[in-house]
Amino acid sequence: MVYPIVVYGDPVLKKKAVDIEKGSIDVKALAEDMFETMYGASGVGLAAPQIGKSIRMFVIDGAPLEEEELMDFKKVFINPRVVTEEGNPFVYEEGCLSIPHIREDIERPEELTIRYFDENWEEHEESFDGIKARIIQHEYDHIEGILFTDRLTPFKKRLLKGKLTNISKGKVKTDYRIAVPRR
Repeated sequence: MVYPIVVYGDPVLKKKAVDIEKGSIDVKALAEDMFETMYGASGVGLAAPQIGKSIRMFVIDGAPLEEEELMDFKKVFINPRVVTEEGNPFVYEEGCLSIPHIREDIERPEELTIRYFDENWEEHEESFDGIKARIIQHEYDHIEGILFTDRLTPFKKRLLKGKLTNISKGKVKTDYRIAVPRR
């Protein structure tokens, strides 16, 4: 099932998501739906709040970026917690399916260690660096109620205000279905 993607301005994107209780939902089915939704929108990551669900879950698949190191980088993260973020901060241009057609340079630490459950409820603690860490950090922010635009300078935010307002009103063209905030 392909979900519409919730866009900028919807309160669910600014809310800290809650843990999923084991057995409360079919996480395998939801993960499949999230991957299908993400692929339909040409994304490399999708968090549950982006489909209107305020739960701590996200999926990633780096293969669409067509980089060797990302070809087998497909994972489901349930109830994740960042253990550490370290290393030299680096800048990389980010975009977001919930904020279509806006891309900006964002600075993040180059390494992270994260503890999470996969779709089989097996617990993992893994470390990632570079672009892998970046994708995870971006999606993790979503379940914390943080958008990449929140990491911009006040000046940059002012420059984007009109575009963000248009997105929140549904005045944006996408190749995928969107859910516009109710007014």
